[in-house]
Amino acid sequence: MQNIHNDKILILDFGAQYTQLIARRIREIGVYCEIWAWDHNPADIAAFAPKGIILSGGPESVTEANSPRAPKEVFDSGLPVLGICYGMQTMAEQLGGRVEGGHHREFGYARLTAQTHCSLFKGLVNDAEGSPTFGEGESWMGDQGGTPVAATPDRVALDVWMSHGDRVTRLPAGFSAVGSTDSLDLAAMADESRRYYGVQFHPEVTHTKQGAELLRRFVVDICACQTLWTPANIIEDAVERVRAQVGTDKVLLGLSGGVDSSVVAALLEKAIGDQLICVFVDTGLLRWNEGDQVMATMAQNMGVNVIRVNAADRYYAALAGVQDPEAKRKIIGKLFVEIFEEESAKLTDVKWLAQGTIYPDVIESAGSKTGKAHVIKSHHNVGGLPEHMKLGLVEPLRELFKDEVRRMGVELGLPREMVYRHPFPGPGLGVRILGEVKSEYVELLQRADHIFIEELRAQNLYDKTSQAFAVFLPVKSVGVVGDGRAYEWVIALRAVETIDFMTAHWARLPYEFLETVSRRIINELRGISRVVYDISGKPPATIEWE
Repeated sequence: MQNIHNDKILILDFGAQYTQLIARRIREIGVYCEIWAWDHNPADIAAFAPKGIILSGGPESVTEANSPRAPKEVFDSGLPVLGICYGMQTMAEQLGGRVEGGHHREFGYARLTAQTHCSLFKGLVNDAEGSPTFGEGESWMGDQGGTPVAATPDRVALDVWMSHGDRVTRLPAGFSAVGSTDSLDLAAMADESRRYYGVQFHPEVTHTKQGAELLRRFVVDICACQTLWTPANIIEDAVERVRAQVGTDKVLLGLSGGVDSSVVAALLEKAIGDQLICVFVDTGLLRWNEGDQVMATMAQNMGVNVIRVNAADRYYAALAGVQDPEAKRKIIGKLFVEIFEEESAKLTDVKWLAQGTIYPDVIESAGSKTGKAHVIKSHHNVGGLPEHMKLGLVEPLRELFKDEVRRMGVELGLPREMVYRHPFPGPGLGVRILGEVKSEYVELLQRADHIFIEELRAQNLYDKTSQAFAVFLPVKSVGVVGDGRAYEWVIALRAVETIDFMTAHWARLPYEFLETVSRRIINELRGISRVVYDISGKPPATIEWE
C-alpha cells in the first residue's frame, strides 16, 4: 500500500473561523493535510515535507503592527502557495505589495471576473448551466451592484463569497491581477512562475460555487498530489499502525455508544480482534433502548468483546436531590470513572487505553500552547482517568474530522443511522432533565424523545436538522385528559440547523409535523399534558438547555 501521508498540504492558520473547513475540503478531494498555527516552529516545515502550503484567512489586519505573518520559510521553500483572504493580504505585503484598510467592507456574495489563463480558473464555469444560481433574496451582483459580466474565452464570471475589510492595492513584483469584482480590482492574483496564488474570496465555503474545484486545481494540478486519502485507505493505514503499536497486547476501550467510540471499537476489532476489550457503562441516561441497541450492534453483529455494566441505579442514587447542572455533570463524570476503573481492575494484561480523540480536539489543544492563536477550548478526552492506571494511549482517529469518522464508520459496516445520529451530550439525559434526575422522569423523556426522532425520520426531516431532542421540564401544567382535569409535566422540543454548532438557527419544522409529535406524546405518555417548541437561536441561547 502506498503511504497515504506522503502527498500532503500544510495549512497555516491565522485564526479564521473557516480554517478547519479548508482542511475538510482538501480531505474530501482525497489529499491529506494538517493545520498548524501561523506561529508554529517554521523549522518543522521542511521536515513535514508538504507539496504545497495554504495561508488561511484571519481576523487581524495586515496593516496593524505585530499582526501575524507567514514564516519566511514558506516563500523560501519553492513550494506552491495559496493565500486566502488574510493569507492573500499577508502574501502581498510580505512580497513587496501593498495592503490598505479603511475601504468599504465587502461581506457576502460577489461576482468575480477571473482570467482563464490562470491555472486556478482555466475552464471553470459558474455551475452546470454556466449561469449564476443564488438563493431567494440574494443578488448575483453581491452587495455592490454593477452590470453583468459575460463569460468569454479569456475570462469567466464566478459567484464567490467575500468577507473582508482590508484589500490589496498594489501587487508584488512578478504577480498579475487575475480576478476582480465590481468594487475590488485585485480580488485574485497569481505569479505562475513561482506558483504563488492569492484569492480575496473564500473558496472553502459552499457559497463559492466552484470553490471546491478551485481547491482541487491547486492541490492536484498545481501541487501534483495524488488522491489517496479515501475511507478504505485510511482504514487500512490505521489497522497497520494499530497492529504495529500494540503488538499482541490487550487494549481497553470505554464504549459510550456514540459515534467516535463506536468507530474506534469497529476499527480495533478489525485490527486486533479478541485483544480488544470494551467496557460499556449503561448509565440509565441514554436514549430509549440505546443500551440494548449498542450491544446488538457492537457485540452481536460486529463481534466486539463488550462488557456491559448496568449502572442506572447507582447513577439515580448519586443524582438524588441534585439540581445544579454543573454538579450533575461532575457527578456523572466522576461515577463513570469509578465504574470504569472497577471493571478495568478485574482485567489482566491490559497495556493500552483506546480513546476517540479526533482532529479538531488536537488542533484546538495545540493552538492553546502558543497563546497567540484564537483558541476555542482545550480538550481532555478521558477527563479524570486515574494516573495510576499507567496505560499507553491508542488514538486511531486523531487525524480525522468528524465527517471522516462517520464515513469510516459506514465503510467498517456500522449502520448508517447509528453513524449519522445527531450529537448527544456526554452526561446524557442528565442534562436534558432540568433540575433533579429521577428514574420516572428519565423514562418519560426517553419515550418522548423517541417519538420526536421517530417522526422526524418518518417524515424525512431528520437529516435536514443538525440536532433534535426533547427536554423534560420540572413544572406541571393544567390540562384536560378525557373528561377530567390533569396536572402533569411539560416536554419541550428542540431542533436546530447549524454548520459548526458555534451558532445555530431554530429549525422551521412544519406546523403539521409539530402537531403530530405533540399529539402522540400527550396521547401515548401518561404524565405529560403539554408540549412546547423552543424557537431560541444560538446565541443568545445555547443548543442544550443545561
